[in-house]
Amino acid sequence: MVAGFAAVDIIREKRDGQTLTEDEIRWIIDAYTRRQVGEEQMSALLMAIFFQGMNMQEISWWTDAMIRSGERLDFSKLSRPTVDKHSTGGVGDKITLPLAPLVASFGVAVPQLSGRGLGHTGGTLDKLEAIPGWRAALENDEMMAMLEDPGCVICAATGSLAPADKFLYALRDVTATVDSIPMISASIMSKKIAEGTSSLVLDVKFGSGAFMKTQELAHELAQTMVQLGRAAGVKMSALITDMNRPLGRKIGNALEVEESLEVLAGGGPRDVVELTVELAREMLTLAGQPDADVEAALKDGRAMDTWRQMIARQGGDVDAPLPRALHTEDVVATEDGYLSDLDALAFGVASWRLGAGRARKEDPVQAGAGIEIHVDAGSAVKRGDKLFTLHTDTPERFDLAKQTLADGYKVLAAAPLDANRSVVADRIK
Repeated sequence: MVAGFAAVDIIREKRDGQTLTEDEIRWIIDAYTRRQVGEEQMSALLMAIFFQGMNMQEISWWTDAMIRSGERLDFSKLSRPTVDKHSTGGVGDKITLPLAPLVASFGVAVPQLSGRGLGHTGGTLDKLEAIPGWRAALENDEMMAMLEDPGCVICAATGSLAPADKFLYALRDVTATVDSIPMISASIMSKKIAEGTSSLVLDVKFGSGAFMKTQELAHELAQTMVQLGRAAGVKMSALITDMNRPLGRKIGNALEVEESLEVLAGGGPRDVVELTVELAREMLTLAGQPDADVEAALKDGRAMDTWRQMIARQGGDVDAPLPRALHTEDVVATEDGYLSDLDALAFGVASWRLGAGRARKEDPVQAGAGIEIHVDAGSAVKRGDKLFTLHTDTPERFDLAKQTLADGYKVLAAAPLDANRSVVADRIK
């Protein structure tokens, strides 16, 4: 630990717009992680950073200090090259599920240390826990063995990776300082770098259902994270993707596993397949296989075989039926026209209110809750056609979910011009 600093001096410097030094940043992250700097002082510093920002060098030092607060995994002894993917989260974003086994089927190790959902965005671990018997918590030796065979693992990150981020994230959440690109970048990249992968592809989303509401902000966040990764010796690339509409046709834990299986079987919705394939190409290019035929691996069953091995190794019953909600209710078209303006945030919040998500980290989720979308955006519908099906174990939730959904779509006289737009808006190499 670097000695000789006082938290109040560091707060004052950043409050006044000064650049913090590497030693100051290392000292305060270390002292806060060891609880020698109080919550009130770190809250004040976070607010100062929120308003004054940080330059790239400060963000890099902050990220490194958070990495140093815990252990760092080492994949160098694996026989396979490693490549990871991180998404900033959205509605219906189940891409990790088909993507990890797809990339692993090409002899690449894919370590996906994932989290749980909060609010309107779903969590990868919540989705997989809908599979009977599947377990998220693995020891490091179990994870390493799975990265050799079948080549991929999706599991919970241990608390020993960048523990400073755990404390800081909780504090940012209760001090209204989450929306800071320096802090978001450092939070994501400290954990990803500590996880030890040699290559990383980012899926940075923008739109109503995303954390970043505009494409410009998503681009700024992606650029910052790519620079942080490269400075740490990680091969990086990023896709900027559209989250104004839900991704795919199914939202909710077991429902999204179902849709992932459709993709692994060679089918699935156009946008989910598009993003899965584009991310797989990016990952395999960084891993030295730019010409890999990822579509073939979906069609010939290789990716599905790898999925079944991965799920079974983590205790999951790959042949067991997925949970179904006890109650369903349909939403139908009230007029003829074209389905339009599917708002990702409205669908995410409605799914959460049906029981698919949680308001607090300790809240349970319903495995079968969520929403099925029966009609693609831009498609013609007639009065009485079934548009969506709502799923929940607790039918008293239907009314509030339907109220939330009411402003989340329209039926228009003319087909929307952007109905078939690509989900990938930009990329950073």
